[in-house]
Amino acid sequence: MRLPLDESVPVRFRRYLPSHSVRTVVEMGWSGVKNGDLLRLAAASFDVFITVDKNLPFQQSLDTLPLAVIVLDSHSNELPALLPLVPKLEASLRN
Repeated sequence: MRLPLDESVPVRFRRYLPSHSVRTVVEMGWSGVKNGDLLRLAAASFDVFITVDKNLPFQQSLDTLPLAVIVLDSHSNELPALLPLVPKLEASLRN
């Protein structure tokens, strides 16, 4: 699966998703692009957008996008706080 990591997700998180093609927003040259435009750009090349921005679903109309958005729900966006979410993320990606 093709996954972009939002700027709010640590780059090293990609190491824990080895069965997927993971790119970062920064690698794509999309740093600083606002959420609506960012999601439209991601929809053209990716399957699922990964973020920790809990406000995103309230700020954007996600049901109109041709890609899924997964918001990682953690008390922090630091890697140690996100790693326990990897098994559930993998399960969601399989569905």
